[in-house]
This record gives sequence, structure tokens and C-alpha cells, in this order.
Amino acid sequence: MFNLKDPVQFLALGFGSGLAPKAPGTFGTLAAVPLFVLCSYFLTNAYLGYLIIIMSIIGIYLCGKTAKDVGVDDHPAIVWDEFAGLFITLYLSDITFLTLVVGFALFRFFDILKPWPISFIDKKIHGGFGIMLDDIVAGIAAFVCMQLIF
Repeated sequence: MFNLKDPVQFLALGFGSGLAPKAPGTFGTLAAVPLFVLCSYFLTNAYLGYLIIIMSIIGIYLCGKTAKDVGVDDHPAIVWDEFAGLFITLYLSDITFLTLVVGFALFRFFDILKPWPISFIDKKIHGGFGIMLDDIVAGIAAFVCMQLIF
């Protein structure tokens, strides 16, 4: 069904993390943590912000094409949206074990429970844009919580 040799699918599947048999979104988010730490170590906040924008825009294509390839609008294995959402959540945070754990938990909370407007976006907007947008909004909600907490 999926082809990890295809660079588009490889990225959309979070380097394969989305293929976890249970809770692929959680595993995808977990796989994004070390990548975020690495990027935040080497990039200034401005460049990290640009990277998040690029990840989000490219994610529309990656997720949309992969969903189309497998014939499922928002297949659970597609986790690039979780990568972008976690990056948004942790943006501007000091990188400590506590902030990583709290950011991870907050993002998963908003992504899984999907309070309004995330649930509206998830139900009404489809394709690559819809796949990305609900996680971007979940990331923004978690980002706001992170800023208030820390």
C-alpha cells in the first residue's frame, strides 16, 4: 500500500513513524520531537519560523498526494501534519524535558479531542489542505497554552 522508497510518501509517513500499528499519530508526533530539538539547536527563531511555514505548505502537497495515492482521504499513517503541528506547538519555547513533554501532551490533546474549530476543519475541509489545517490549528492552540504556561 505505501512505498517508503517514494520520497513524498516517506516524508508524509513521518520517515516511516506513521506505520506504527497502533496510535500512528502519537508515534509520528514522538518522531518529530528529536527533529524539532535538532532544528531548534541549529536555527534561530526566525529561521525556525520560516521552516514551519515551509513544512506546512509542502505538507499540503505531501499529505494530499499520499492520500490520493492510497485512496484514503486522511489515512492515519500520514503524519507529516503531526510534525508541523508539534513544531508550531514548541515554537519559541525553551527546550527542556518539561517543555517537550508538556508540548507533546498539549498537541496530542488538541489533535485527538479536536475541540471546535479543529473538529469543524477536520469534518469539512478535505485533501492535503484539510489534512494539514486541523493539525496546524491544533498546534496553534497548543502553542498558545505553552506560552501561557511557560
